[in-house]
Amino acid sequence: MEKTALDRYEGIVADALKYGSAKLRKSFKTAFILMMILYMVIPRKINFTQMGRYSDSCEQRFRQLYEHGFDWLGFNTSLMTRGLGRGKRKAIAIDASYISKAGKKTPYIGKFWSGCASAMKRGLEILGIGIIDVDMHDCMMLRAEQTPDSETLKNKGEDYNLVDWYLDVLRKHKDRLLAITPYVVADAWFSKATFVNELCAMGFHLISRLRDDASLWYSHDGVRTGKRGRPRVKGEKIDFGSLDLSRCEPLEVEGGKAFVIKAYAKAMKRNIKIVVHYPDSGGHKIYFSTDINMSGRDIIEFYRTRFQIEFCFREAKQFTGLNHCQARDLRKLDFAFNASMAAVNVAKVMRREFYPELSIGLLKSYMSNIYMLKRILARSGLRPNRTFNAKLVKELFGFVANAA
Repeated sequence: MEKTALDRYEGIVADALKYGSAKLRKSFKTAFILMMILYMVIPRKINFTQMGRYSDSCEQRFRQLYEHGFDWLGFNTSLMTRGLGRGKRKAIAIDASYISKAGKKTPYIGKFWSGCASAMKRGLEILGIGIIDVDMHDCMMLRAEQTPDSETLKNKGEDYNLVDWYLDVLRKHKDRLLAITPYVVADAWFSKATFVNELCAMGFHLISRLRDDASLWYSHDGVRTGKRGRPRVKGEKIDFGSLDLSRCEPLEVEGGKAFVIKAYAKAMKRNIKIVVHYPDSGGHKIYFSTDINMSGRDIIEFYRTRFQIEFCFREAKQFTGLNHCQARDLRKLDFAFNASMAAVNVAKVMRREFYPELSIGLLKSYMSNIYMLKRILARSGLRPNRTFNAKLVKELFGFVANAA
Protein backbone atom coordinates (compact mmCIF):
# COMPACT_ATOMS: atom_id res chain seq x y z
CA MET A 1 0.00 0.00 0.00
CA GLU A 2 1.32 3.44 -0.94
CA LYS A 3 2.32 5.56 2.02
CA THR A 4 0.43 8.78 2.68
CA ALA A 5 2.05 12.07 3.63
CA LEU A 6 0.99 11.38 7.22
CA ASP A 7 2.83 8.05 7.23
CA ARG A 8 5.97 9.66 5.80
CA TYR A 9 5.87 12.46 8.37
CA GLU A 10 5.54 9.93 11.20
CA GLY A 11 8.45 7.93 9.77
CA ILE A 12 10.74 10.98 9.71
CA VAL A 13 9.95 11.77 13.35
CA ALA A 14 10.50 8.14 14.40
CA ASP A 15 13.86 8.00 12.58
CA ALA A 16 15.05 11.22 14.24
CA LEU A 17 14.17 9.80 17.67
CA LYS A 18 16.49 6.83 17.08
CA TYR A 19 19.55 9.07 17.09
CA GLY A 20 18.82 10.86 20.36
CA SER A 21 21.42 10.92 23.12
CA ALA A 22 19.09 9.36 25.73
CA LYS A 23 16.97 6.22 25.75
CA LEU A 24 13.27 7.02 25.73
CA ARG A 25 10.38 5.00 27.08
CA LYS A 26 8.00 3.55 24.53
CA SER A 27 5.08 5.46 26.04
CA PHE A 28 6.99 8.74 25.67
CA LYS A 29 7.87 7.98 22.04
CA THR A 30 4.25 7.19 21.20
CA ALA A 31 2.98 10.39 22.81
CA PHE A 32 5.79 12.44 21.25
CA ILE A 33 5.09 11.20 17.70
CA LEU A 34 1.37 11.87 18.16
CA MET A 35 2.11 15.36 19.44
CA MET A 36 4.38 16.14 16.46
CA ILE A 37 1.67 14.96 14.06
CA LEU A 38 -0.91 17.18 15.76
CA TYR A 39 1.30 20.23 15.18
CA MET A 40 0.91 19.63 11.45
CA VAL A 41 -2.78 18.73 11.32
CA ILE A 42 -4.54 21.07 13.77
CA PRO A 43 -5.75 23.94 11.57
CA ARG A 44 -6.08 26.74 14.11
CA LYS A 45 -4.91 27.25 17.70
CA ILE A 46 -2.49 24.55 18.84
CA ASN A 47 -2.84 24.06 22.60
CA PHE A 48 -3.55 21.27 25.06
CA THR A 49 -7.34 21.53 24.65
CA GLN A 50 -7.13 21.31 20.87
CA MET A 51 -4.75 18.34 21.08
CA GLY A 52 -7.29 16.50 23.19
CA ARG A 53 -10.05 17.29 20.68
CA TYR A 54 -8.07 16.19 17.62
CA SER A 55 -6.77 12.93 19.07
CA ASP A 56 -7.90 9.91 21.08
CA SER A 57 -5.83 11.06 24.08
CA CYS A 58 -6.98 13.44 26.77
CA GLU A 59 -5.36 16.84 27.13
CA GLN A 60 -3.84 15.79 30.48
CA ARG A 61 -1.57 13.37 28.62
CA PHE A 62 -0.06 16.25 26.67
CA ARG A 63 0.23 18.47 29.75
CA GLN A 64 2.29 15.74 31.42
CA LEU A 65 4.34 15.16 28.26
CA TYR A 66 5.38 18.82 28.19
CA GLU A 67 6.80 18.55 31.71
CA HIS A 68 9.50 16.14 30.53
CA GLY A 69 12.94 17.25 29.50
CA PHE A 70 13.95 16.35 25.95
CA ASP A 71 17.14 16.57 23.91
CA TRP A 72 15.86 18.95 21.24
CA LEU A 73 19.37 19.75 20.06
CA GLY A 74 20.10 16.08 19.31
CA PHE A 75 16.69 15.55 17.68
CA ASN A 76 17.04 18.58 15.42
CA THR A 77 20.68 17.80 14.61
CA SER A 78 19.50 14.47 13.20
CA LEU A 79 16.89 16.28 11.10
CA MET A 80 19.49 18.84 10.01
CA THR A 81 21.85 16.11 8.78
CA ARG A 82 19.03 14.61 6.74
CA GLY A 83 17.59 17.90 5.50
CA LEU A 84 20.73 19.94 4.79
CA GLY A 85 23.24 17.16 4.15
CA ARG A 86 26.90 17.35 5.09
CA GLY A 87 27.96 20.38 3.05
CA LYS A 88 30.89 22.37 4.43
CA ARG A 89 29.50 25.89 4.11
CA LYS A 90 27.36 25.90 7.23
CA ALA A 91 27.10 28.36 10.12
CA ILE A 92 25.21 28.66 13.40
CA ALA A 93 22.62 31.41 13.10
CA ILE A 94 21.32 33.10 16.24
CA ASP A 95 18.47 35.57 16.54
CA ALA A 96 15.83 36.61 19.03
CA SER A 97 12.10 36.56 18.29
CA TYR A 98 9.19 38.17 20.11
CA ILE A 99 6.38 35.86 21.28
CA SER A 100 2.99 37.40 22.05
CA LYS A 101 1.63 36.35 25.46
CA ALA A 102 -1.15 37.76 27.62
CA GLY A 103 -1.54 37.55 31.39
CA LYS A 104 0.63 38.46 34.35
CA LYS A 105 1.69 35.11 35.85
CA THR A 106 3.79 33.69 33.01
CA PRO A 107 7.49 33.38 33.93
CA TYR A 108 9.78 35.94 32.27
CA ILE A 109 6.92 37.96 30.83
CA GLY A 110 7.96 41.53 30.18
CA LYS A 111 8.69 44.05 27.46
CA PHE A 112 10.75 42.88 24.50
CA TRP A 113 11.61 44.27 21.11
CA SER A 114 9.28 43.25 18.27
CA GLY A 115 10.88 43.62 14.87
CA CYS A 116 7.51 43.43 13.06
CA ALA A 117 6.06 46.25 15.16
CA SER A 118 9.40 48.11 15.43
CA ALA A 119 8.56 48.75 19.08
CA MET A 120 8.81 47.28 22.57
CA LYS A 121 5.81 45.04 23.31
CA ARG A 122 4.69 43.08 26.34
CA GLY A 123 5.13 39.35 25.96
CA LEU A 124 7.95 36.78 25.81
CA GLU A 125 11.13 36.37 23.80
CA ILE A 126 13.08 33.34 22.64
CA LEU A 127 16.63 33.06 21.38
CA GLY A 128 16.66 30.78 18.36
CA ILE A 129 19.75 28.77 17.45
CA GLY A 130 19.68 27.45 13.91
CA ILE A 131 21.95 26.09 11.20
CA ILE A 132 22.17 27.82 7.82
CA ASP A 133 23.49 26.14 4.70
CA VAL A 134 24.90 28.77 2.34
CA ASP A 135 24.84 26.55 -0.76
CA MET A 136 21.28 25.32 -0.21
CA HIS A 137 20.19 28.77 1.01
CA ASP A 138 18.12 27.31 3.83
CA CYS A 139 17.98 27.16 7.63
CA MET A 140 16.82 24.60 10.19
CA MET A 141 16.36 25.32 13.88
CA LEU A 142 18.34 23.45 16.54
CA ARG A 143 17.16 24.94 19.84
CA ALA A 144 15.05 27.73 21.29
CA GLU A 145 15.72 29.22 24.74
CA GLN A 146 13.34 31.59 26.50
CA THR A 147 14.87 34.96 27.39
CA PRO A 148 14.59 36.12 31.02
CA ASP A 149 12.90 39.46 31.68
CA SER A 150 14.89 42.52 32.81
CA GLU A 151 14.07 41.96 36.49
CA THR A 152 15.43 38.39 36.40
CA LEU A 153 18.61 39.56 34.68
CA LYS A 154 19.17 42.20 37.39
CA ASN A 155 18.86 39.55 40.11
CA LYS A 156 21.76 37.62 38.55
CA GLY A 157 24.14 40.50 39.27
CA GLU A 158 24.59 44.21 38.75
CA ASP A 159 26.80 43.76 35.69
CA TYR A 160 24.84 40.85 34.21
CA ASN A 161 22.93 41.82 31.06
CA LEU A 162 21.27 40.38 27.98
CA VAL A 163 24.59 39.88 26.18
CA ASP A 164 25.86 37.77 29.08
CA TRP A 165 22.74 35.62 28.96
CA TYR A 166 23.06 35.02 25.21
CA LEU A 167 26.69 34.02 25.77
CA ASP A 168 25.68 31.63 28.56
CA VAL A 169 23.21 29.90 26.21
CA LEU A 170 25.93 29.38 23.58
CA ARG A 171 28.39 28.29 26.27
CA LYS A 172 25.93 25.64 27.48
CA HIS A 173 25.73 24.07 24.00
CA LYS A 174 29.30 24.95 22.95
CA ASP A 175 30.73 21.45 22.45
CA ARG A 176 27.86 20.15 20.35
CA LEU A 177 27.69 23.29 18.22
CA LEU A 178 31.44 23.32 17.60
CA ALA A 179 31.15 19.74 16.37
CA ILE A 180 28.94 21.07 13.55
CA THR A 181 30.74 24.30 12.63
CA PRO A 182 32.88 26.98 14.34
CA TYR A 183 31.12 29.85 12.53
CA VAL A 184 28.34 31.90 14.14
CA VAL A 185 26.39 34.42 12.08
CA ALA A 186 24.26 37.12 13.72
CA ASP A 187 22.86 40.55 12.94
CA ALA A 188 24.53 43.87 13.77
CA TRP A 189 23.13 43.95 17.35
CA PHE A 190 25.59 41.20 18.31
CA SER A 191 28.69 43.00 16.98
CA LYS A 192 29.55 44.25 20.46
CA ALA A 193 33.11 43.89 21.75
CA THR A 194 31.97 41.92 24.83
CA PHE A 195 30.01 39.42 22.79
CA VAL A 196 32.62 39.06 20.04
CA ASN A 197 35.59 38.51 22.37
CA GLU A 198 33.78 36.04 24.65
CA LEU A 199 32.47 34.13 21.64
CA CYS A 200 35.96 33.86 20.16
CA ALA A 201 37.30 32.68 23.53
CA MET A 202 34.88 29.72 23.29
CA GLY A 203 36.40 28.73 19.94
CA PHE A 204 33.83 30.27 17.58
CA HIS A 205 34.23 32.85 14.81
CA LEU A 206 31.58 35.55 14.37
CA ILE A 207 30.28 36.80 11.02
CA SER A 208 28.20 39.93 11.37
CA ARG A 209 27.80 43.54 10.29
CA LEU A 210 29.24 46.72 11.80
CA ARG A 211 27.75 50.16 12.04
CA ASP A 212 28.26 52.27 8.93
CA ASP A 213 30.28 54.78 10.98
CA ALA A 214 32.48 52.15 12.69
CA SER A 215 36.03 53.28 13.53
CA LEU A 216 38.49 50.88 11.92
CA TRP A 217 42.18 50.97 11.02
CA TYR A 218 44.16 49.15 8.37
CA SER A 219 46.00 46.17 9.81
CA HIS A 220 49.68 46.82 10.49
CA ASP A 221 52.03 44.91 8.20
CA GLY A 222 54.08 43.77 11.18
CA VAL A 223 57.31 45.58 10.25
CA ARG A 224 58.97 46.88 13.43
CA THR A 225 60.45 50.38 13.54
CA GLY A 226 63.17 49.49 16.05
CA LYS A 227 62.07 52.26 18.39
CA ARG A 228 61.41 51.75 22.09
CA GLY A 229 57.93 51.05 23.38
CA ARG A 230 55.05 48.80 22.48
CA PRO A 231 55.07 47.47 18.88
CA ARG A 232 52.51 49.06 16.58
CA VAL A 233 49.30 47.05 16.15
CA LYS A 234 47.40 49.16 13.60
CA GLY A 235 48.02 51.29 10.55
CA GLU A 236 46.19 54.38 9.32
CA LYS A 237 42.49 54.91 10.02
CA ILE A 238 40.19 53.73 7.24
CA ASP A 239 38.35 56.50 5.41
CA PHE A 240 35.37 54.77 3.81
CA GLY A 241 34.84 57.76 1.53
CA SER A 242 38.33 57.35 0.06
CA LEU A 243 39.79 53.86 0.48
CA ASP A 244 43.47 53.10 0.02
CA LEU A 245 43.06 50.75 -2.94
CA SER A 246 46.59 49.41 -2.52
CA ARG A 247 45.40 47.77 0.74
CA CYS A 248 42.08 46.52 -0.66
CA GLU A 249 41.08 43.51 -2.70
CA PRO A 250 38.19 44.13 -5.11
CA LEU A 251 35.24 41.74 -4.92
CA GLU A 252 32.64 41.28 -7.64
CA VAL A 253 29.10 41.65 -6.29
CA GLU A 254 25.72 42.38 -7.81
CA GLY A 255 24.28 45.86 -7.45
CA GLY A 256 27.43 47.80 -6.67
CA LYS A 257 31.07 47.27 -5.81
CA ALA A 258 32.84 45.79 -2.81
CA PHE A 259 36.33 45.62 -1.33
CA VAL A 260 37.93 43.15 1.09
CA ILE A 261 40.21 44.64 3.75
CA LYS A 262 42.19 43.29 6.69
CA ALA A 263 41.37 45.75 9.44
CA TYR A 264 42.02 46.38 13.12
CA ALA A 265 38.99 46.99 15.35
CA LYS A 266 40.00 49.08 18.34
CA ALA A 267 36.84 48.28 20.32
CA MET A 268 37.42 44.52 19.94
CA LYS A 269 41.22 44.84 20.21
CA ARG A 270 41.71 42.35 17.39
CA ASN A 271 42.31 42.07 13.66
CA ILE A 272 39.27 41.24 11.56
CA LYS A 273 38.50 40.85 7.89
CA ILE A 274 35.86 43.21 6.51
CA VAL A 275 33.94 43.54 3.27
CA VAL A 276 32.88 47.10 2.44
CA HIS A 277 29.94 47.09 0.06
CA TYR A 278 29.06 50.24 -1.89
CA PRO A 279 25.56 49.70 -3.39
CA ASP A 280 24.45 51.63 -6.46
CA SER A 281 21.89 53.46 -4.32
CA GLY A 282 24.68 55.11 -2.31
CA GLY A 283 26.24 54.76 1.13
CA HIS A 284 28.11 51.69 2.30
CA LYS A 285 27.70 48.57 4.45
CA ILE A 286 30.45 46.86 6.47
CA TYR A 287 30.41 43.08 6.92
CA PHE A 288 33.09 41.35 8.98
CA SER A 289 34.45 38.04 10.19
CA THR A 290 36.79 37.37 13.09
CA ASP A 291 38.40 34.66 10.94
CA ILE A 292 40.98 36.68 9.00
CA ASN A 293 41.58 33.71 6.66
CA MET A 294 37.97 33.65 5.48
CA SER A 295 37.35 34.79 1.92
CA GLY A 296 35.45 37.99 1.31
CA ARG A 297 32.84 36.20 -0.80
CA ASP A 298 32.13 33.76 2.04
CA ILE A 299 31.70 36.63 4.51
CA ILE A 300 29.05 38.38 2.47
CA GLU A 301 27.27 35.16 1.41
CA PHE A 302 27.21 33.77 4.97
CA TYR A 303 25.75 37.00 6.31
CA ARG A 304 23.11 37.28 3.62
CA THR A 305 22.00 33.69 4.21
CA ARG A 306 21.49 34.54 7.90
CA PHE A 307 18.06 35.95 7.06
CA GLN A 308 16.77 32.40 6.48
CA ILE A 309 16.36 32.05 10.25
CA GLU A 310 13.64 34.72 10.08
CA PHE A 311 11.63 32.45 7.77
CA CYS A 312 11.87 29.65 10.36
CA PHE A 313 10.26 31.96 12.95
CA ARG A 314 7.64 33.08 10.45
CA GLU A 315 6.63 29.54 9.45
CA ALA A 316 6.49 28.40 13.08
CA LYS A 317 4.20 31.31 13.96
CA GLN A 318 1.97 30.84 10.92
CA PHE A 319 1.65 27.06 10.77
CA THR A 320 2.88 25.28 13.93
CA GLY A 321 1.57 27.44 16.77
CA LEU A 322 4.71 29.13 18.08
CA ASN A 323 2.50 31.84 19.64
CA HIS A 324 -0.27 29.52 20.85
CA CYS A 325 0.98 27.87 24.05
CA GLN A 326 -1.09 28.97 27.05
CA ALA A 327 1.05 27.26 29.70
CA ARG A 328 2.53 29.20 32.62
CA ASP A 329 5.37 26.83 33.40
CA LEU A 330 8.93 27.26 32.12
CA ARG A 331 9.30 23.56 31.27
CA LYS A 332 6.07 23.45 29.28
CA LEU A 333 6.83 26.69 27.48
CA ASP A 334 10.29 25.45 26.55
CA PHE A 335 8.83 22.19 25.25
CA ALA A 336 6.14 24.02 23.26
CA PHE A 337 8.56 26.47 21.61
CA ASN A 338 10.93 23.71 20.55
CA ALA A 339 8.16 21.36 19.41
CA SER A 340 6.83 24.09 17.14
CA MET A 341 10.28 24.66 15.62
CA ALA A 342 10.93 20.92 15.27
CA ALA A 343 7.63 20.44 13.41
CA VAL A 344 8.81 22.97 10.81
CA ASN A 345 12.10 21.06 10.51
CA VAL A 346 10.28 17.76 9.86
CA ALA A 347 8.08 19.49 7.28
CA LYS A 348 11.18 20.84 5.51
CA VAL A 349 12.75 17.37 5.35
CA MET A 350 9.51 15.95 4.03
CA ARG A 351 9.12 18.65 1.38
CA ARG A 352 12.67 18.13 0.14
CA GLU A 353 12.33 14.36 -0.11
CA PHE A 354 8.72 13.86 -1.25
CA TYR A 355 6.80 17.09 -1.98
CA PRO A 356 9.13 19.79 -3.38
CA GLU A 357 6.21 21.45 -5.19
CA LEU A 358 4.29 22.17 -1.96
CA SER A 359 4.83 25.02 0.47
CA ILE A 360 4.68 24.28 4.19
CA GLY A 361 1.21 25.84 4.33
CA LEU A 362 -0.12 23.57 1.56
CA LEU A 363 1.62 20.57 3.08
CA LYS A 364 -0.10 21.27 6.41
CA SER A 365 -3.51 21.47 4.67
CA TYR A 366 -2.75 18.27 2.78
CA MET A 367 -1.85 16.38 5.96
CA SER A 368 -4.81 17.83 7.84
CA ASN A 369 -7.19 16.50 5.18
CA ILE A 370 -5.64 13.04 5.33
CA TYR A 371 -5.80 13.00 9.13
CA MET A 372 -9.45 14.10 9.26
CA LEU A 373 -10.49 11.57 6.61
CA LYS A 374 -8.77 8.77 8.52
CA ARG A 375 -10.49 9.81 11.76
CA ILE A 376 -13.89 9.93 10.06
CA LEU A 377 -13.44 6.46 8.58
CA ALA A 378 -12.12 5.08 11.88
CA ARG A 379 -15.02 6.57 13.87
CA SER A 380 -17.64 5.35 11.40
CA GLY A 381 -16.24 1.80 11.39
CA LEU A 382 -15.87 1.75 7.59
CA ARG A 383 -13.00 0.00 5.86
CA PRO A 384 -12.88 1.24 2.26
CA ASN A 385 -11.29 -1.03 -0.29
CA ARG A 386 -8.23 0.97 -1.35
CA THR A 387 -7.77 -1.21 -4.46
CA PHE A 388 -11.20 -0.43 -5.92
CA ASN A 389 -11.32 3.14 -4.60
CA ALA A 390 -7.69 4.13 -5.24
CA LYS A 391 -8.60 7.05 -7.51
CA LEU A 392 -11.20 8.42 -5.09
CA VAL A 393 -8.86 8.11 -2.08
CA LYS A 394 -6.02 9.86 -3.94
CA GLU A 395 -8.38 12.70 -4.84
CA LEU A 396 -9.54 13.02 -1.24
CA PHE A 397 -5.97 12.85 0.11
CA GLY A 398 -4.40 15.10 -2.49
CA PHE A 399 -6.87 17.71 -3.67
CA VAL A 400 -4.84 20.46 -1.98
CA ALA A 401 -1.68 19.28 -3.73
CA ASN A 402 -3.49 19.26 -7.07
CA ALA A 403 -4.70 22.80 -6.47
CA ALA A 404 -1.10 23.91 -5.96
